[in-house]
Amino acid sequence: MKKMLAAALFAAFLPGTGFAATLEFPSDEPVASITIPDDWSPKETDGGIEANAADDAIYLAIDVTDEAGTEEVVNECIEYLKGAGVTVDTATQKESSGTLNGMQATSLDWSGKDNDGDVSISLTFASPKPGKILVITYWGTKGMEEAHGAELQAMISSLKVVE
Repeated sequence: MKKMLAAALFAAFLPGTGFAATLEFPSDEPVASITIPDDWSPKETDGGIEANAADDAIYLAIDVTDEAGTEEVVNECIEYLKGAGVTVDTATQKESSGTLNGMQATSLDWSGKDNDGDVSISLTFASPKPGKILVITYWGTKGMEEAHGAELQAMISSLKVVE
């Protein structure tokens, strides 16, 4: 038992290992939850959550809206990215559909640039419940994304519908 506790404490303080919290959002009427490492500084926004990798190489936001509000949320995402210096190469757009943790989902992916160079950009639309849409905004520095692959996979795998 002491060895297991010591190993857990040791692992908790290894570089790159941080505590994580499961956040339900939006907090007033939760629709979904996700587990985000503390070193990503997750924050609640008006319509969801957002987080940045500690090295600012990755930005992730998830907004909850209804079908009527989707266009407004997408426009806000685009304006946020523009304000952060992100330009999208619209000729690189790729669309895919499938399921994301049991939710029907559609993704639009692009390449682009920001102040640090080449980036990947994605907007994913997932339906957690009838009448509700999750708009997932992703922006990541190419060449740095791989370093965060395990964290990103764990976060996306943790995205769940709140019953």
